[in-house]
Amino acid sequence: MTALTLSTAGAATLRADAIVVGVAKGAKGPVLAPGAEAVDKAFDGKLASVLETLGASGAEGEVTKLPVLSGLKAPVLLAVGLGPVPEKDATYGAEPLRRAAGVAARALSGVKKAAFALPVEASEDVEAIAEGALLGAYAFTAYQGGEKKGDGPKQPLGEVALLGAKPRDKAHKAAAERAIALTEEVNRARDLVNTPPNDLTPESFAAVATAAGKENGIKVQVLDEKALAKGGYGGILGVGQGSANPPRLVRLAYTHPDAEKTLALVGKGITYDSGGISLKPAGHNETMKCDMSGAAAVFAAVVTAARLGLAVNVTGWLALAENMPSGTATRPGDVLRMYSGKTVEVLNTDAEGRLVLADALTRASEENPDAIVDVATLTGAMVLALGNRTFGIMANDEAFRTSIHEIAEEAGEASWPMPLPADLRKGMDSPTADIANMGERMGGGLVAGLFLKEFVGEGITWAHLDIAGPAFHEGAPYGYTPKGGTGASIRTLVKLAEHTAAGNLG
Repeated sequence: MTALTLSTAGAATLRADAIVVGVAKGAKGPVLAPGAEAVDKAFDGKLASVLETLGASGAEGEVTKLPVLSGLKAPVLLAVGLGPVPEKDATYGAEPLRRAAGVAARALSGVKKAAFALPVEASEDVEAIAEGALLGAYAFTAYQGGEKKGDGPKQPLGEVALLGAKPRDKAHKAAAERAIALTEEVNRARDLVNTPPNDLTPESFAAVATAAGKENGIKVQVLDEKALAKGGYGGILGVGQGSANPPRLVRLAYTHPDAEKTLALVGKGITYDSGGISLKPAGHNETMKCDMSGAAAVFAAVVTAARLGLAVNVTGWLALAENMPSGTATRPGDVLRMYSGKTVEVLNTDAEGRLVLADALTRASEENPDAIVDVATLTGAMVLALGNRTFGIMANDEAFRTSIHEIAEEAGEASWPMPLPADLRKGMDSPTADIANMGERMGGGLVAGLFLKEFVGEGITWAHLDIAGPAFHEGAPYGYTPKGGTGASIRTLVKLAEHTAAGNLG
């Protein structure tokens, strides 16, 4: 993990391997952002002109590297684009700073120490820059590296020295500590998502959660296949029965003595999704190790809440199974009796996530929390609707759905409220069982949400986050988002826990 330090040293005097400054896109060319004054002085006040000559414009995500000949202790300067110059009296905002810091950190992989001289006017800026840098520096290298020294990939940036942040300022220090705790857990979740399915099974995922629980004072309970059978968890067992790696249901409980509210988080944890008997077509299996991203997000959020000591009780439910075809697998046409007692006709074994979530939602409802939020890479239909960078939000309470959307925006994550049209429910009527696991093809993401709603306890506020688009990024990295597992929705869940602790959700 990249180290983070706060420094009051001047940009010209701090010893580092590189120094990062921000440059914005102005009407007449690139404009240096606050924090770059000392660096500009070393260039005789002509840094903006030099950058423009080199083709820099200040556009978001743009990177320009150049050597430093004199006036600075750092031998390399990296100018990162912040986007348009803010309007009069406005600041750059958290997300542009977060993205710029992420771009810079990624561009400096292999460097031991870099000084970040980006605009810092408040503790929110400290937190945004720290988050972006620590998320941008992430790399998953556990399975890479040759036998010879130097054959492996470049190591992430070793240390970020955040200039303009005061280590003795309580607000700045708290912002940095929050950023470190949050990004360490986001990056741990990314590691889980990126881990090959032959190494991350329901059992090994549960072991990771158990170890983290002991480390952070979180109570952990793991139900294995025998306990699941005894308890009547037909959804989780039905999905996992075709695999040699049996399913698990993990309960993580963080409690605080001053908590007045309880938040339950439920995560879909399909460690590999072949589609089961309804096998996925060629070209759709290769990234299905990411189908446990919802459980990884829930796990990370609970641990982060514990590390931050939030005054709210947070319970996490990880519904873990591997969906495989075999002689023991659930068949299309089978009927499962769920933990709730309802029966479900399985029309498509590739609509398995809603089955494991249904059992976990019912179990979570038994504890009567103030709100339940489930997170899942649930439907391709949501990707078609919202693209690869935005997750959908459905809920049984419009005000709660709006709150989560606003909280996601505050956290820097793209989301969009989605409806739960009552007319789509009829499509899941079954002549054999209480409900089918499939309905109308059009609006499939909404149909899945309606299915889950059936298993939420009466009177409990609930929301469903479909993160199928942003959970796993297959393209080139951008901002602080890497290739592979992204940790989507974790920052939103943590913000939600913070708002709940502060009494901002009613």
